[in-house]
Amino acid sequence: MNADFHEQSADAKQALAGGSPQRVGWFRFYFADQRWEWSEQVQRMHGYEPGTVTPNTDLVLSHKHPDDRHQVAATIDEVLQTRQPFSTRHRIVDTEGTVHQVVVVGDQLTDDSGAVIGTQGYYVDITAASLRLRDDVITAEVAEIAEKRAAIEQAKGMLMLVYGIDADAAFALLKWRSQESNVKLRLLAEQITEDFRAMDGSGIKSRAPFDHLLLTADQRLADRTGTSAEQAQLRSTT
Repeated sequence: MNADFHEQSADAKQALAGGSPQRVGWFRFYFADQRWEWSEQVQRMHGYEPGTVTPNTDLVLSHKHPDDRHQVAATIDEVLQTRQPFSTRHRIVDTEGTVHQVVVVGDQLTDDSGAVIGTQGYYVDITAASLRLRDDVITAEVAEIAEKRAAIEQAKGMLMLVYGIDADAAFALLKWRSQESNVKLRLLAEQITEDFRAMDGSGIKSRAPFDHLLLTADQRLADRTGTSAEQAQLRSTT
């Protein structure tokens, strides 16, 4: 996947407006030198002020809950060997000792020649208390979405089933992907629903195919409509 997580829309920083710290953020992991990059949101999720930490694999693993650390280390080893998309649900412990439930999803990071040089994706904090959206931060966009609930609910249901998360976490994930890709939530939900339905579940042994579809849905939407993400967004409002 070639989308530049560094240049994501500023709107993505408000994926869960009203929460502090932010509950969704991006990461990058470069295979050659084992170098990690965390967005401001992911740094805060781990308890750091932005710019005060340079993550590496040892630091990443040190923040995993002791009961989950082996699982995550094995996942990292597998990604290094297979260079395939991945997803994992586990607990992290921030610098204050607070435990957070997170889902981490990564897709392939490629260079200009198409060679896989790492993995990039997102963290979403699904800790129950952090996912309750307050009435006073519901935006006009959410009000619009409510009128078109069917597509959103279908996509939410599929994400809940695939990733084992609750409805609030599924909606937060959809909203963040919508804002990060600058595509209307309804359009993105429809594309994700279409993509997931097209999968032949009988032959799927892991979540990796779903991870890839989720992280690249906006690209297929643009290809299908023959428009850029920005044009698709404007078209949906007319």
